[in-house]
Amino acid sequence: MGQWVARRLCLAPEGIAFVAPLAGVTLLCALGGWGLLGIIGGLLTGGVGWFFRDPERVIPQDPRAVVAPADGRVMEIVPMSEGVTRLSIFLSITDVHINRAPYGGKVTDVVYTSGAFLAAYRPEASRSNEANSITIEHLGRCFVVKQIAGVIARRIVCRVHPGDMLEKGQRYGLIRFGSRTDLLIPREADLVVQVGNVVRGGETILAFLKEPQGV
Repeated sequence: MGQWVARRLCLAPEGIAFVAPLAGVTLLCALGGWGLLGIIGGLLTGGVGWFFRDPERVIPQDPRAVVAPADGRVMEIVPMSEGVTRLSIFLSITDVHINRAPYGGKVTDVVYTSGAFLAAYRPEASRSNEANSITIEHLGRCFVVKQIAGVIARRIVCRVHPGDMLEKGQRYGLIRFGSRTDLLIPREADLVVQVGNVVRGGETILAFLKEPQGV
């Protein structure tokens, strides 16, 4: 039932537990004649509901396209020694906080790591902060998405497990209240974004893969 209500409201299911009590208190204040408290409750309900918004997105159908795993601003693009490129996206508290699969494939690994709660825009947040990583494999290629908590975001939600299949752009989790998402993609991919670009999860193309390997 909760899932159905959430979809009708374009709201992440995890947001129901926050929005419903606030809405109930707001209604009681309104019915009890406590106008000011009702107004404050209404503003809080609307603000929390807006944070947990989960809009539909148009997923690019090009099989070579790798899409953004989150909304936000690209703050780092770093070649790594493992033959991959790390692309970091900073999510402010005003961004949609739903995480989406950058590419379709099988989830082969899910790893949670406890850690600090440094500001998500700091470079060391990638290695020091609490995080959850999933690995998606497709025809010999691996894509690693890392949900990273920040100063305010202290609750990572991951809905998938090893063995699950994900489609490109499919929702798989969220991070509450300001955070960072890192994506590791094969270095062979041709990036089409740069630092400073604003991206939309599941919709903005970050890179194009080379043709071979059955893609």
